Amino acid sequence: MAYVTVKQLKAYLDISSASDDDLLEDLIDRTQSIIEGYTHRVFQVASATARYFDAIEDVEGVYLYLNDDLCTIDSVITDADGVETALTEDTHYITDPRDKTPYHRLKMLSSHSYTWTYTTDPEMGIKVTGKWGYSASPSNKMIQMTLRMAAYFYRQKDAQVFDTVAMPEAGVIMIPQGMPADVKIYLDGLIRR
Repeated sequence: MAYVTVKQLKAYLDISSASDDDLLEDLIDRTQSIIEGYTHRVFQVASATARYFDAIEDVEGVYLYLNDDLCTIDSVITDADGVETALTEDTHYITDPRDKTPYHRLKMLSSHSYTWTYTTDPEMGIKVTGKWGYSASPSNKMIQMTLRMAAYFYRQKDAQVFDTVAMPEAGVIMIPQGMPADVKIYLDGLIRR
């Protein structure tokens, strides 16, 4: 699923003809791939999937460390390889960060006797089902940055020169390298480290 549509990009570029629709669709796909590769994050997740965590390696005390961004939680099960125990948020565990996605770890509450555990295989001890990504749908800012970058790539096809860098006082037009500076600044703040 794309962060933006061809219709949105055509409106942004003020294009009414359908002659470049295939190119625009390809540029949207490439732009989204570049954004996700640059930030190491996904900004739109259509469906929930299950992931298993090691009850020894991924756990430190009361904390379960997730290996990726998690934006929604459908279920959390401890002892997933044995007598499964379904856990409930705010009753058995809380998210970290607490009231903001994406989540990076889960903390077992001390008000009960449950632990992050397993029966036979610690690698399959904990099962978390949810939407694995930075967000379930792209923010308005991410939509804008995707449009901006896809439009930049579209306009490059007609440029006579690329990556020209010169002193402005010399009267030479500067064409930035890579991606537009405003897009880079925004994406830099979203890089998963």
